[in-house]
Amino acid sequence: MATITLEAKARKILGTGSARADRREGFVPCVIYGDEKDPQSICISKYLLDKYVNKSNFFSTVFEMSGVEKKGQKFIAKDIQFHPVTDQVLHVDFIRVGKGSKVTVRVPLTFVNELASPGLKLGGVLNVLVHEIDVVCDPENIPDKIEIDLTGFEFHHTVHANDVKLPEGMHLAVGSKNFTIATVVAPTVMKKEETTESATATPAS
Repeated sequence: MATITLEAKARKILGTGSARADRREGFVPCVIYGDEKDPQSICISKYLLDKYVNKSNFFSTVFEMSGVEKKGQKFIAKDIQFHPVTDQVLHVDFIRVGKGSKVTVRVPLTFVNELASPGLKLGGVLNVLVHEIDVVCDPENIPDKIEIDLTGFEFHHTVHANDVKLPEGMHLAVGSKNFTIATVVAPTVMKKEETTESATATPAS
């Protein structure tokens, strides 16, 4: 994954009033921390952040901060706060990523080879319950997405977290349960026909 550079500047005055002033001027207050270094308060252009915060891979994107910290220092977003009414970005937490470290990131899931699924070809529906998954990996090798191959999926086929084939050197986040990600559901019409046939079948004598 390519690294994205964000232009940032240090916040010299902290507090609620200062944060509101930054937002009025078109900046989003942020904080960067981690890698055994002191936290630093910064702000980033709202216009610039808006290009990335609503993308599905925002929390798995590697950033650099131009104007603060040393060149080459990598960051990933760990938390984001939105206004409860306007959905505007209020604050973002970034964590420093040290060289050789492992990070837990949330990566989007995508489903491929739908035409190779017998259940979907017969009119079934892919019921997706989870659209992203938390994995642990090297920050230099964070994927844009993780693919789930639907080849051979019949009706009622269910995909669990443990079924996902992760790239080499990557594993599910510690504590993750074997939750259901998606299942192939039979079409409603077929279900009704099966129910009707069952109800009208003549009992064997």
